[in-house]
Amino acid sequence: MKGLYLVTDRGLCGGSRLEDVVLGSVKGGARYVQIREKDQSTRDFVEEALRIKEILVPFRVPLIINDRVDVALAVKAEGVHVGQDDMPYAMARRLMGPGAIVGLSVETWEDVKAAEALDCNYIGVSPVFETPTKIDTKGAWGLDGLSRIKAFSRHRLVAIGGINASNAAQVVAAGADCLAVASGVCAAVDPQAASRELVGLIEGQSSMKGGLFDD
Repeated sequence: MKGLYLVTDRGLCGGSRLEDVVLGSVKGGARYVQIREKDQSTRDFVEEALRIKEILVPFRVPLIINDRVDVALAVKAEGVHVGQDDMPYAMARRLMGPGAIVGLSVETWEDVKAAEALDCNYIGVSPVFETPTKIDTKGAWGLDGLSRIKAFSRHRLVAIGGINASNAAQVVAAGADCLAVASGVCAAVDPQAASRELVGLIEGQSSMKGGLFDD
């Protein structure tokens, strides 16, 4: 996994429809979209996920559901992301199947070490920086923490938390394979332009590191 990973947040979209924000972001180059809903009913979540999936199919962008494995299965999403307090990783993997994308958040060094024994597709380093959209975590990793995880872990790293155009290149340089962004896109006046700018920063830093921009 490499590139821009959009994490949706309806509360940050202002007067824009979430579907329009998602469409703009994938047009701008987002390669993954995660729907994160904490307050919706199951019915509303499923209906929203189906609408978003219809948008993503022509772009061949995977749909990832945060936390709710039942919703992911119901809409045939390509993946699910679970945190340390969500359904256990092994159970989520068993339900989703071996071909699904299953990501796992790591908030402590013990989480990072435990993830080494798992076949997750990526670990979400959460949060890299303090952010109001991630208030239930155990403190920010910072760039040094991200670099430490990169040196230790065999997994792809998806960095999330306080990431925007001002620090995206630094986060990639510190070891992130993929940047998960919520407010930097959802709250943008032009989500497509914001996504394009972030993609350019990711690709530019990846090229400087000599890495290939692939999955």
